[in-house]
Amino acid sequence: MDTTTAATQAGVTVATIRTWARRNAVAARKVAGRWVIEAASLARRIALGAQKAAKKAKTVVFSVETMVAIGGSRWTKAGHNRVYLNDWASLAGLEVSYYGTGNVSSAAYQGEEISNGQARKLLGSIDKVWFDAATGRLHCRYGYGESRVTSRDELWAAVVAGVRAAIAAL
Repeated sequence: MDTTTAATQAGVTVATIRTWARRNAVAARKVAGRWVIEAASLARRIALGAQKAAKKAKTVVFSVETMVAIGGSRWTKAGHNRVYLNDWASLAGLEVSYYGTGNVSSAAYQGEEISNGQARKLLGSIDKVWFDAATGRLHCRYGYGESRVTSRDELWAAVVAGVRAAIAAL
């Protein structure tokens, strides 16, 4: 294949393809003054690039600093060192708006519109979420409500996934 086609396939510039060809990063030969790139070799090079990108992907580390960076409130007292995540609902994908009276005016869970009553039940199904610096783990205290939209355990899994995503986005 020619350098333009190879560049499009690899998602790089034509100059990068030429550099790879000169450095033997891909199998290529010159025909009538133009590079002809071997497709299988280019595919291997693209796969290597993807592996390197995956290794460079940011690892998620639960620490006091990362929890505070995503909006947590640090609390230390009586030998405890914790970070409370008071906005756990938004991390789980629960979006709630309120009237001036404090009642729920509209709600959505993970992009799906839900009833105001179900939103209240979801908000009541988890009481507190915190990170304990001593154990390095996230903890929650379940509330008394449970929604038809999702179980408490599924909601907790969504909170943990939201925390991981927020830390990875830092």
